This record gives sequence, C-alpha cells and structure tokens, in this order.
Amino acid sequence: MGLLAGKRVFSIMALCMMVGLLLLPIVVALPSLAIGEEAPAGDAAKKDGDKVEKGRDVYYKTEGIVVGAPAPKTVDGPRDYPRYNFESRVLLWFANQQHLYYGSFVLAVPIFCMIIEFMGVVTKDKALAKRYDQLAYDFIKISLTAYSLTAILGGILIFTFLTLYPAFFSYLSGIFRIFRPVMHIYALMFVAESGTLYIYYYGWDKMREGFLKWIHLSMSVILNIIGTLLMFLANSWIGFMMSPAGVDEQGRYLGNIWHVIHTALWNPLNLHRILGNMAFGGGVVAAYAAYKFLASKTDEDRAHYDWMGYIAMALGVAFLIPLPFAGYWLMREVYAYRQQMGITLMGGLLAWLFIIQATMIGILFLSTNYYLWQAMGRMRGAEKYQRYIKYLVFILACGYMVFITPHTMVMTPAELKAMGGQQHPVLGNYGVMSAKNGGINVIITTTVLSFVWYMRGNKVSTVSWAKFGNIFMGIFFACAYFNIIFLAVYGYYIPANVRVGLSVPQVATTLSCLFFMFALNSVMMKGAKQMGPIEWGKISARSQYALIMLATAFTWMMGLMGYIRSSVRLFWHVNEIMRDNSPWAYTHTVGFAANMISFNVLFFWITILFVFWLGSLGAKKVPVESKAGIPGSIPQPVASH
Repeated sequence: MGLLAGKRVFSIMALCMMVGLLLLPIVVALPSLAIGEEAPAGDAAKKDGDKVEKGRDVYYKTEGIVVGAPAPKTVDGPRDYPRYNFESRVLLWFANQQHLYYGSFVLAVPIFCMIIEFMGVVTKDKALAKRYDQLAYDFIKISLTAYSLTAILGGILIFTFLTLYPAFFSYLSGIFRIFRPVMHIYALMFVAESGTLYIYYYGWDKMREGFLKWIHLSMSVILNIIGTLLMFLANSWIGFMMSPAGVDEQGRYLGNIWHVIHTALWNPLNLHRILGNMAFGGGVVAAYAAYKFLASKTDEDRAHYDWMGYIAMALGVAFLIPLPFAGYWLMREVYAYRQQMGITLMGGLLAWLFIIQATMIGILFLSTNYYLWQAMGRMRGAEKYQRYIKYLVFILACGYMVFITPHTMVMTPAELKAMGGQQHPVLGNYGVMSAKNGGINVIITTTVLSFVWYMRGNKVSTVSWAKFGNIFMGIFFACAYFNIIFLAVYGYYIPANVRVGLSVPQVATTLSCLFFMFALNSVMMKGAKQMGPIEWGKISARSQYALIMLATAFTWMMGLMGYIRSSVRLFWHVNEIMRDNSPWAYTHTVGFAANMISFNVLFFWITILFVFWLGSLGAKKVPVESKAGIPGSIPQPVASH
C-alpha cells in the first residue's frame, strides 16, 4: 500500500514538474511582453536627443512608437525574387501545402488518441478498455512517424522561403523577431511538444494501469494543448498576411506584439482550421482502416478495421458538421475587415472556387450518409429504415443542387457584351446566399437524421413515452425542414443586406436538431431492447470506398481553401502593406489551380501510405470479435464480450 502511495506521489510530482517546465518560457517572457519593445527605441532616441517617432496602427487605429523598419519595396530581379527555371510560387505552394497536410494530421491524431484513451479509461468493460487502449497506441505510433516527416517538411518550407522569396521572408521574420520572447516561446513549445510526444509514446507500457494511466492521459491533454497553441501562433502569421495589424501604413512595427498576433481574422481562422484539421485527421484514419479492411483475409481482421473505420469516421464527422458554420463566420469577418476582399472571394474573381468548394462539401456529406446507410446492414433490425432511405436521397440531392447553383457565370468580354451585363437573365435569379445556406442546412439536418436512425438501428425503446417521443422527433424534424426551406425561399423577396441575416435562424434551426434530437434520442435509447448484436466486419465493400472518398474529398478541400486564403491577397505579400512585384503576381486560372491541388493530394496520399506502412510494421492488433452489442452513444464500438 505504501509503495502504491509512493508511486502516486511521484507521478503527481513528475507531472507537475513537466507542466512547470512547459510553462517556464511563457512565464519568463511575460515581463517582456508586458513592457513591450518600445523601451529600447525610446531610450535610444532620448540619448540622441531626437524626437520619438510614432505611427498609427492600420487596424486598431492606436498610436505606438515605431520600433521596426518599413516593409521593403521589392523589384523584379534576382535579389528579391531568385529564379531556378521554374515558377517559384508553385514550388512554395507545393512545400507549404505538404507541410500543412502533415501538420494538420499530427495535430488531429493526438486529439483522437486522447479521446479514445479516455473512453478506454472510463469504460467498465475490461476487454473493451484494452481494445480502446491498443487502438490509441496504434494511432500515436503512426503519428510519431508523421511527426518526424512534418518537421522535415517544415525545414524544407523555410529553406524554400529563404531561397525563393528572401525579401519577403526577411520582412516577415523581422516582424516576428523584434519581440524575441514570443519566438522563444514558439521554439521552446515545439521542443516541449516533441519531448511530450516521445514520453507519451514510450511511457505507454509503463503507465497502462491504475493511477499511472490517469497520469498518462493527463500527458495527452498537455500534448494537445501545446499543439493547439502552436497552431494558433502559426495562424497569427497567416492572419497578419491577410489582415495586418500592429504596424503602420508603411509596415513599421509599433511595439505591441498582441496587436500583431490578434488580427481581425485570427479568431475565425483558429476555429476554422482546428475543426478542419480534426475532420481531415478523422478522414485520413478512416481511409487507412478502409484500405486495411479491403486487404484483410480473415473475419477477425475485417471486424477490427470495420470498428476502427467507424470510430474515425464518427469523430471526423463530429467536427465536419460545425465546419460550414465556422466558414460562414470567417467569411463574415473578411467582409467586416475589407468589403472588397469579401466581394473578391464570394462574388468576383474567386467566386467559382466556392462553387468547387460547395461541390466537395456536398461529396463529404453524401459519402457520410451513404456510409451510415451501408453500416445499417451490420445490424439486425435496421432493415426497417431501408425503405425510407430513398426519400433521404431525394432530399440530399435537392439540397446539393441548390447549394452548388452559381449566381454568376464566367464569361468572355464578348459574351458579357452580348448579354448586356454581368447578370445572367436566367441563372442570375438563383444562387443567392440564403438559398445556398438553406441547401447546406438541409444536407446537415438530413445527416443528423441518418445518425439518429443508425443509433436506433438494432434497438427498440422501452421507455413508457416512446410513442410520444417518436412523434415529437418527427414533428421537430419536419418543422426544421420547413423553417430552413421557407427562409431560403423568402430570401429571394428581400434586399441583399437583409438577406444576409437569414443565415442566423437557419443555423439555429440546424443546431437545434443536432443537439436536441441527439439528446432526446439518447434518453429514449437508454436501456433499450437490442434486437441483435452489431456484426462488425459484415459490411459491404462499397462502404469502405465511401470512407476513401470521404478522406480524398477532405484532402482536396483543404488544398482548395489554402489556395483561396492565399489568392484573396491578390498581388500583395502582406495585404495593402507589402506588394508582390514578382513576375508571378497574378491569379492562376481555375483549371491550373485544380490541377495543382490534385497533384498535392496525390503526393500526400502516396507519402502517407508509406507512413502507414512504416507504422504497421510493428503494430500489435488486439482481436475484436465480429459480433458485439453497442452502447447508446456515438461512437459505437463493441460493448459486451
């Protein structure tokens, strides 16, 4: 007993020491951040007897002491834009996109590991807990290999910046090196994340049981906090390029580090990217499980990878559903920051890229619904829902067609002249934002309904008010569809500035379905009678192709959104501060962009398959029985063995 108490005390002390070391660089840097960087410049000016020069923040409109050099005025030449017989921007695009793909993956997978490990710790079924624990271990092993590759790609990206865009990188790194404590925090946090990841992985076997397991789980929380903070800091650089702050109109740093980090688009970028990363990570892991399922030779292997694919898909879709709403918030903040940027994105040069984006989002939700319908085939009793699936297909198809309908056409000057203006006489009457919002909200609501059906697949509610609950849920979904569609149609009869506000009640309706219906269904299914077990592995091969499609669409859409974020700056390195005077300061055609994104997607999947192969060399798989019951919550792995 005394030995166990000693281990607990030692574990708590070790965890507290590690947390303290991780927070040390931030604590050390706080005094410097509080004082700011004005003091050195102010003291130097006073010694020379000169007047302290002040500038006005381009975004916050506050005054500050100028402590940085203005943004350089570049010229087309080898000094500012070296060339290597290839378009430099394309090389940088490739290096940046691959780094972002792997960075997103290694951010998402540890969060999945934390969730899965926690599920294993709290479950009372020891066999199930062991499977959860092994699954999390296999995920983090794959992440470890990908983490090393991410660091390598990060080094290649910096080298690409230094060799192809030295003037721009010098200015950007200068902006972020004037306040050295923040860069020290970033570097030390990266080291801390690496150390925590390796301790978390190699300490797995030593901390599998008892109180030490909770310590190990706490380490996963710390690992994910560090990774998220690193992503937030990286997002601040993207946000600065799109919506600069903390500098004057000449690009001179004014000494307030928080203003430079906390730009107009920083918060929506953080939310949008973390949701996108999680959905992307779930898709990649689900595709890995689908590939292993299709290659399996035994029922045991198929059961294991079927279970793995479902969990990864459920986690990914859980973050996919709120992703469009985060995208709306980001676009709203873009409009609020610069209306012209919003017009360029949604109604001008880049508008047709959002039609492509809408197409990919539709593919994501269609693939998700198709997988859920196929997954009902592994449940006895779920066949009662099969006859209604055709109606869901019709609803999804209608919502999808409305969602991808454009408002304007890409036309030549001669076509514009013949038509008499930008507005098409037929198409110009459709494709307004309220209708598109209605389309995507109908798709999301239908996806929620498919999940509810899946959760009820092999169960019959035993609560006394089950009939009333079913009627209430049916009426609630019917009213939700009516409200969303009514607002979508009503948007055609009101001015555009009023129409924008219709997205709020549409989103509120969809979220009400998501939270209220899931909660009510969970209460109704508590203690429900099971008509039969889930037969893991007894699912069609078509469902696995749907998972692969889901992951591919995620990957392609991530590349598209990265291109859109960069292209909205047009011919600026830093929007309205530092101009891009390279010979490539133009917007590529939609066709070229699509080909480049497709090449990035193909290269990523070739390399990630190699990473998966490396990770599977020493993987030890815990058997999963092909037949098992399910609990009443998502995700739904095996429950009784």
